[in-house]
Amino acid sequence: MTTLFLDCANGRRLAYRKSDGQSGLTFVWLSGFKSDMTGTKVMELESWAESQGHGFLAFDYSGHGESTGAFEEGTISDWREDALQAIEQCTRGPLVLVGSSMGGWMALLAALALKDRVEGLILIAPAPDFTDKLMWPEFDEEARTEIMEKGVFMRPSDYGDPYTITRALIEDGRAWNLLDKPITFDGPVRILQGRLDPDVPWEHAFRLVEAMTSDDLVFQLVKDGDHRLSRPQDIDRLKATCEEIAATVRPGQ
Repeated sequence: MTTLFLDCANGRRLAYRKSDGQSGLTFVWLSGFKSDMTGTKVMELESWAESQGHGFLAFDYSGHGESTGAFEEGTISDWREDALQAIEQCTRGPLVLVGSSMGGWMALLAALALKDRVEGLILIAPAPDFTDKLMWPEFDEEARTEIMEKGVFMRPSDYGDPYTITRALIEDGRAWNLLDKPITFDGPVRILQGRLDPDVPWEHAFRLVEAMTSDDLVFQLVKDGDHRLSRPQDIDRLKATCEEIAATVRPGQ
């Protein structure tokens, strides 16, 4: 699909891809921290949605991929706003949100904001509250001091160049924490989590089981799975999960 661009009222320009299906249901992909819409999982999901007649949307947050903005200037508030802008401007009708890592947090925040439209959630290694509950505790005193006094810290990454972590990112993220209170969502929820995930421990993702109000929630722990869950068998599992949710929220389609 062709990459398009959405000019937002706040001055940001978001890159996105979309297609309109015949089923009336649209799957929306929400990427992870410093990821974009060119990854293996999103491309596979896009092809699956098209083959099944569902609509599809993927986009890059500001400072990510082909969207405008600087990554190091972004916050959870900014990326949440990007997600809502893309979804509201580029889709119509009922939605299933598919979020990976930070995208799981974005999917939850979007579902809370768009309660009348989000029918189901599929969360892959979901990382709600990660800035406060995963990043901040892992930093040593030197890193914390650097963030608080200099406003920035270069965090080493296993996936390439170091990540720029700012004081604004950490402090803003606390305003969007979800795990310390009930998360009101009553549609079907499916969580796919690798037990060997070094970035989002399975125990962190499992906290959603108690936090979410939905009774139709299934947590799948992949014993040999990593953070990305992008092996062929992981992709097959994701597609099967999407198929299940589509049948659940759109009977007969």
